[in-house]
Parts: sequence; structure tokens; C-alpha cells
Amino acid sequence: MHKYRILLFYIALAGCIHAQQRFTLINPTYLGGEKRNYYGNVAPEKLDILWKCDLGRGITRISGKERVWKGSGWTGQVLMYREAGKDWLIHGGLDHHLRKIDAENGTVIWTYEFPDAIKGTGTLWAYESGGEERLLVIQGSRRDTRYNTWYARNYPLRAVDAENGKERWRYPVLRDRSYSVDADASALIYNELVYIGLENGKGVVFDPHPDNTESREDFRVPRTRETFPLYHENDQRRQGQNLVTESSPARLGERIYFTAGSGHVYGYHLEKKEIDWDFFVGTDMDGSPVVTADSCLLISVEKEYNPGFGGVMKIDPSGPADSSCVRWFFPTGNDSGAGALWAGGVIGSPAVNDITRPSRIPPLAGFTGIDGYFYLVRHDFCDTLRVWGPNRQYRYLKPKLLAKRWAGQSISTPLFVGDKIIVASYSGILLFRYDPERGLELLERRYIGDVESTPFVFNKRIYVGSKDGYLYCLGEK
Repeated sequence: MHKYRILLFYIALAGCIHAQQRFTLINPTYLGGEKRNYYGNVAPEKLDILWKCDLGRGITRISGKERVWKGSGWTGQVLMYREAGKDWLIHGGLDHHLRKIDAENGTVIWTYEFPDAIKGTGTLWAYESGGEERLLVIQGSRRDTRYNTWYARNYPLRAVDAENGKERWRYPVLRDRSYSVDADASALIYNELVYIGLENGKGVVFDPHPDNTESREDFRVPRTRETFPLYHENDQRRQGQNLVTESSPARLGERIYFTAGSGHVYGYHLEKKEIDWDFFVGTDMDGSPVVTADSCLLISVEKEYNPGFGGVMKIDPSGPADSSCVRWFFPTGNDSGAGALWAGGVIGSPAVNDITRPSRIPPLAGFTGIDGYFYLVRHDFCDTLRVWGPNRQYRYLKPKLLAKRWAGQSISTPLFVGDKIIVASYSGILLFRYDPERGLELLERRYIGDVESTPFVFNKRIYVGSKDGYLYCLGEK
């Protein structure tokens, strides 16, 4: 009983479960909160299928060609909240539909149709209107399948009432120097303002309150407070129009950090209202920055555009934005297969065990690579070995490797929950237990189709979507 009280204390301290008068937000945004480092409370010992929900299929366009996608994509994590003693899930599918689902049995309560496939994870925000507390779902999708990217009426970012699925507003994403106008990132809400990076290469700040929106034709639009580019002029010369930002921002201290596809880690200063910290990595970064207990950031690095390897980097943003901010770099392998979508490195976000870490286990980080391996490292301890960084201009310390296990190629984010680790990949779901003396032990593996989405764990249940067409609830029968 004592260890669970400690666990709940640290969860509340991290701000990962936000109790409101009417709603308790359990997983209100991608990876739990503004630090992107919370994955659930108590993990199961088994991977039995308790229920599955049919997510259907939908049409999207890639390079002008129609594709049929089904199930759940990247990042695709469920949102979870409690109302009147009952747990609910909010999830977006590749069939264009946002759903409210009964967490107990997988029953769909309502659906709302977006203009295109929903890949990313939304954000829940509780607010007051007319003396009543309401819950908003802020969710993005790919652009409208009916129009090209230059069309001025692309509204892929939308807000829906969690109670009834009714639309509250739409936010426009206009074509800029990036080729895309999708909205894959999860919004970060701070002081009742949304901070989010969009695939048009812009960061935006706006007021999400439905009562403060403006009328436009037959729908409502929020008022924008700030807009800033997440790229430089020379990035376009190096990468062309591939300047998209797909990651979800994280807050550390007085800054909100964005990992941009243009190759930069940007720090947006909340008081100055401008980007005042810019660390250039030089490659596409899709994973979201993760805040560690020692006030650093873990960032995932792709192979693309760099002569060296991709992998994971730990940086300290309290000092200058140059090579001196790098605490360590762990390189992962490449994918040399014919027609490989990614050259190598890490596409999903790293994970840390800082919040639910048992006292006998040291601070850990875990990540899955395009090379097919799951890596487990000490994020607070380095070997004496130095390795070349992604751009092969500097050598960095390398963290101590504790385990390397074949998991299958993956772009999902692993989960740390107590002494358990859940890993999702194109080869299914793996459940591990880690003990400092026995090492990393595989408890069970279950194939449920190709999994790109990031799971979430609550009360010995794992919720995860698959590209086989279903959202699964796994646990102990």
C-alpha cells in the first residue's frame, strides 16, 4: 500500500492527472502532459485481449494517389478521462473519425468526421462556460482529401465537445514554404492558450475557448495570438519543402520546446513571446521532446540529411544552444532495405521511467529504432566511450547500455510503468519486466497487426490501436 501512495503522489506532483470539479483527466494529451513523460499507473502481467473496437478504414492521398488506410496510425494514443466514476477514451482513427469509447467494454458513444485521416493524438482541455464546466477535445488530422495543399479552406485542426461530439471550432492551416498543411501534433495548453507546431512549418499560439472564437461562414475560428516560423532560410536550401513539424511541444521552465522537421530544437520563451533558444541538429525530427527529472530534454534523431547515425540525444537547454548542451548521444542502426520509408534512427519519442520509477531501479530511458531494436539505457550515467554525433562534427559521451532486444521495426514510443516496459512495433506488442539484478525479462509477446500507435496503460489495462483496423484493450482475463 505504501508504494502505491508514493506512486500517486508523484503522478499528482508531475501534473499528469488533473482533477477538475466534473472531470478527472487521466491522459489529457500525448504522453500524459506538458513534460511528455507519463504513460499510465499500473501495468498488467499478461497481454490477453479483453476487447477490441472496429476503427474502420478511410481514403487519404499520398503524392496525389489515393491510399486506403485502416485502424490507427502514428502517434495514435488514446486520451482518457473520468466523469461520474466512469472512464472514457477519446481516439482518432485513419477512417477520418474521432470517437468517444467506453473504456470498460469498447462501445462507441459518438463519432465526429474529420476531412481526412487522423494520425496524431489530441488534447483534452476542461474549461468553464456559462457557469458550467465543459471538456474540449482538440484534435488534428491530415488535410482535406478533396483539395490540394494551396486551398485556402483547409481546417485540419478542430475542437469537439467531449460529451456529445459536437464541433466547437476549426483552425486553418495555410500553405507556406513546407509542402504539407496537416496537423499531427498534440496541443500543449498553458495559461489557457494553445501552443502547437503545424506541418506548414509554423508554430502558433491561440485562444482555444469556444466563447472567444469568431464566426466564419457556418463555423467558428479561434483568435491567433502569435505565429512564428520553425525553420530558417538555409533549411529550405538544404531540405527543400520538407520543413514539417509533426512533434508535440513540451514545457520546461520558462520555455516551450519544439523539435522541428527543419532540424532545430527551438525554445519559445513564454515571457518574451519569441524563440530565444535554437539548437541545430541538422536532420528531420518527428519525435516529441521528453523532459527528464534532471531538467534536460531527450530528443529523437532521424538519419535523414545527416552523414552520421540517427538515435537519441540528451540535451541541457539551461546553457548555450551549441554542442556544449549535449549530455550524451546514443546512435542506432540504419534500415538498408529496398524501399525503406526511413533511412534509420528513431522516429517515435524516447521514454523515461522518472515518474513511476521504483526506488531499486535507476533512471532509465528506452527507445525503439528503425533498425528493429529496443534499447534500454541509463539516462543519468555515461560510459567513457565517445561517439560521433549525427553530423559527424563533434564527439559525445554515450549513455550506459543496459539491454538491447529485437522488437521489430518501430516508430512507436515505449512505456515505462513501474518495473514494466511495454514496447509496440510492426511485430506487435511486447511486455517486459526490468530488474537491476535479473536484467530485462520478456513476459509476453502478442501480435495484433502492425502497430505504429503509442499505447497507454491504466489500471492493468493497455489501450493501443493497430493498422489491422482495431483499437485493442489488453490485460489479464
